[in-house]
Amino acid sequence: MSLPKRVSSSKQNALCPCESGKPYANCCEPYHLGLAAPNAKTLMRSRYTAFVLGLEAYLLATWHPNTRPAKLNLAEEPPTKWLGLQIKRAENTSETTAIVEFIARYKIAGKATRLHETSLFERIDGRWYYLTGDFRD
Repeated sequence: MSLPKRVSSSKQNALCPCESGKPYANCCEPYHLGLAAPNAKTLMRSRYTAFVLGLEAYLLATWHPNTRPAKLNLAEEPPTKWLGLQIKRAENTSETTAIVEFIARYKIAGKATRLHETSLFERIDGRWYYLTGDFRD
């Protein structure tokens, strides 16, 4: 799977959608360009930002091969407008597994909602992958 090219300079200088408070170029963009995320929390943040930016190739590349879908429909109508990310907790459960609990807020067709999930991650050959998630409330 090919990873995305650099985004426009205006997006690079804007604050990262993952709400780290850093510019995108100094936050999630290096991971979108191929750098391995150092931990599951960072991967989760970069995956949220990939949803915001519509980076399907990155999302698929960071999805565990055992649970990865063939494709995503990020361009579905009506479009999803992502509003924010809150990481509730992140912890390693072993040297190669971790969980990240988060809330992602979004709107579809003007209706605001939130996704509260506890995600499972696995590290394979030094890279973290999203494995699966359990939805909360």
